[in-house]
Amino acid sequence: MARTKDAGSAPKPPKEPGRMKQMWQVFQMTRRYDSSAQWLMLLGFLAPVAVGLGLALWLSGGNGFTIALWIIAGVLAGLLIALVILGRRAERAAYSQIDGQPGAVGAVLRSGLRGSWVGNEMPVAVNGKTQDAVYRAVGRGGVALISEGPRSRTERMLADEKRKVERVLPNVPVTTLSVGHEEGSVELHRLAATLRKTKRSLTKPEVLAVTNRLNSLQAPLPIPKGVDPMRVRPQRGRMR
Repeated sequence: MARTKDAGSAPKPPKEPGRMKQMWQVFQMTRRYDSSAQWLMLLGFLAPVAVGLGLALWLSGGNGFTIALWIIAGVLAGLLIALVILGRRAERAAYSQIDGQPGAVGAVLRSGLRGSWVGNEMPVAVNGKTQDAVYRAVGRGGVALISEGPRSRTERMLADEKRKVERVLPNVPVTTLSVGHEEGSVELHRLAATLRKTKRSLTKPEVLAVTNRLNSLQAPLPIPKGVDPMRVRPQRGRMR
C-alpha cells in the first residue's frame, strides 16, 4: 500500500516567489549593475517624507490626527517614488546586460515599448555575415527603422529599407535610428523614450492600417542569433 501511494504521488511544482521576494531580487540585480540606484531610491523616499512632516507641522495646528495623516501621506508618496525609481533603474540594468548583442533591439521592441508604438522582435533586414539588422516599429510618429550594428555598416541597410517604406507609404513619415554608443546613435536603454518623443502625425486607426499594410508586404526573417527576446523581461522580478 505504501509503495502504491508513493508511486501515485506526483512531485509538486516549485512554488513561485512572492511579490516581496521578487521585488527584493529585482533590487539586488539592479544594485549589482547600478550602484547609484539604492541612493536615488533612498532620496526619492526621504524627500516626500520630509515634505509631509514639514506640512504636518505647518498646517496641522497641533492636531495629532492631522499630523499623522500628513506623515502617512509622505511615507506612501515616498514608497511610490522609490518603486518608480527602482522600475526605471531595473529596466536600464536589464538592458545593459544585453547591450551590444544581436537581437537586443528586438528585445526592446518586443517588451519595452509603451503607448501607441507597435514593434516586433523580428528584423526586416539582416546581414547574414555580420549579424547587423534593421528593425521596424510603427506608432503615432509614423514608421521608425532602427539599425543594430555599427553605423558604417548599417547606413546602407537603413537607406534601402527607408526607400521600400516610402515607395509603399509615400505620405507616412519615416524616422531612421541607429542603436549603439557612437556619436549620433541612440543608446539601447533610451530607444523606447526616443520613439515616444517623435512628433505625432498618425491617428490610432492609421497606425493599425500602416502596420497591417507593412506586415502584408514583408515576409518574416529569422532573428539574429543572440538574445532571445521572449526571455528578456526587464519587469520580471527573477531576472539576474
